[in-house]
Amino acid sequence: MDISTLKALNAAKRDRLGAVLVSDLAAGTSHLVTEDQVAADPLGDEIRARLLSGKSGIVDLGGKSLFLNVHLPPPRILVVGAVHISQALAPMAALCGFAVTIIDPRTAFATPERFAGIDLRAEWPDEVFATMPLDRYSAMVAVTHDPKIDDPGLIAALHAGCFYVGALGSRKTHAKRVERLTAAGIDPETISRIHAPIGLDIGAATPAEIAVAILADIIQSLRRRSLGALRGAREDRS
Repeated sequence: MDISTLKALNAAKRDRLGAVLVSDLAAGTSHLVTEDQVAADPLGDEIRARLLSGKSGIVDLGGKSLFLNVHLPPPRILVVGAVHISQALAPMAALCGFAVTIIDPRTAFATPERFAGIDLRAEWPDEVFATMPLDRYSAMVAVTHDPKIDDPGLIAALHAGCFYVGALGSRKTHAKRVERLTAAGIDPETISRIHAPIGLDIGAATPAEIAVAILADIIQSLRRRSLGALRGAREDRS
């Protein structure tokens, strides 16, 4: 790998931008394709599939054997609400490779005893995001049922282009949420990105089952995300 390619890879990692290093195994040459350059590369479809799956591997193109080495930012889940669902969700998400942060200003809920070994922030969402900006490899889960706590997190996640934004509550509760977000200046198309009711519809009843439904929904969204949408979110922040 030459110096310019290494610098480009380091820049992609710094910006939490997915990238694939394409190496010609016979020639010993390589070039980097970041997720916002996929459409212009001859291997576009293959690179897109690799970015979505996160799996590196060898492909043959025109008699050449190429190794596609995938570099993805570690995905993270930020949960607004230190509730029973969060207690079940956090360890399961960690097992699946997600970095998990629990956010709740209510210190009676956000206790180390209830979330041992988990990044726990007993702060308001706005305070957390000031030092931990959301991005296209972040998932936001709002489960407090308190608009004063949930709504700022949802608004921040929608503006940041998070790959998943979900909120707990019935359809009636979500209808009221839509009214509040509309009044806050969020357009209908952006609001429609919120997964509500949250999680896949598997008939979940207990907090642990709801956590399974949420995590499955997040994984599905990560693996089926639109790279174009991620590119747009990046451009909006530049």
